[in-house]
Amino acid sequence: MTSRSNDDSLNDSHGSADPASASDSDPASAPVAGTGLSPSQQIAAALKRERLRAGLSLSEVARRARIGKSTLSGLETGSGNPSLETMWALAAALDIPLARLLDPPPHEVALQHVGDMPSLPSTTANYVATLLSPSPTNARRDVYFIQAEPGEPRESQPHPQGTIEHVILGRGSARIEVLGKSYDLGVGDYLTHPGDQPHRFTALAPGTNAVFVVESS
Repeated sequence: MTSRSNDDSLNDSHGSADPASASDSDPASAPVAGTGLSPSQQIAAALKRERLRAGLSLSEVARRARIGKSTLSGLETGSGNPSLETMWALAAALDIPLARLLDPPPHEVALQHVGDMPSLPSTTANYVATLLSPSPTNARRDVYFIQAEPGEPRESQPHPQGTIEHVILGRGSARIEVLGKSYDLGVGDYLTHPGDQPHRFTALAPGTNAVFVVESS
């Protein structure tokens, strides 16, 4: 859901109940890695799940978020393309972190292409927010900037048990091998994998760089 189309729900801050505009009726069709759902469907399922968990009606959540009931209904059926501002308002109305509406189910190894993940375009600036991974409770995260050139791969021995590594490729291309499989990453791709298993990083293009986040409990 990389489109920067605007969401009419911003107009609902003045109390209107306009339905989502035509530009919101074309959700991205590519499934989020490992879920089988498109980003719009993933958000739709999360919105309905959290609303029902809170025991709130469509009308009540729409009122709290100051958006139209028809807009919220469209988002819950996956026919809308919400803005960042709308999603923040809905998270506040449900009293939950925004990440809970965006984060896909966890997987042991998950390669996510940046174009396939739920992205929220702002309606006030040329700015798109894409949640890669929320921080688990009571976790420690160390962030590293990696610069690498083609040649010998970087072999990493297992880190302490329970360690998870998150890799976001910033430039170039790279291959990561873990648990007997190989994953090729392009710019903007995100891979998470167990850091307590042997793993290998190989730069495939000159000037490759990446951000590594090492998470341990």
